[in-house]
Amino acid sequence: MITYNAEGVKMPKIKRRDTTAWIKAVAASYGRRVGEIGYMFVDDEKILEVNREYLGHDYYTDIITFDYDEGDVISGDLVISLDTVRTNASQFGKSYEEELHRVIIHGILHLCGINDKGPGEREKMEAAENKALELL
Repeated sequence: MITYNAEGVKMPKIKRRDTTAWIKAVAASYGRRVGEIGYMFVDDEKILEVNREYLGHDYYTDIITFDYDEGDVISGDLVISLDTVRTNASQFGKSYEEELHRVIIHGILHLCGINDKGPGEREKMEAAENKALELL
């Protein structure tokens, strides 16, 4: 089950049924099934608070993924800063909606085992994001 909630921000206008089907299709393309996924849309101050409290990082980010996977079932909590999504969309010359979908699926790709911190991993993540966006 996938849930979508907002705290301190207006809920983004996403088509929940379509987005859920898309997430499940992307997970399936990696041989994974969707368990419990919880999206929480927040502002920059809240994501900074979460980043400091749970990860010990003192910076803003677009998404934090908490991974509770078990076997081939992906589960997790995904916290997304809509402020940072908006800033990044402008910075990268993308629409807000496209950047929001990229971030939504970015967390799912992390749950599917794709990383973006090591050498060459960012390119693999971007390729996976682009492939997933084509399925939307």
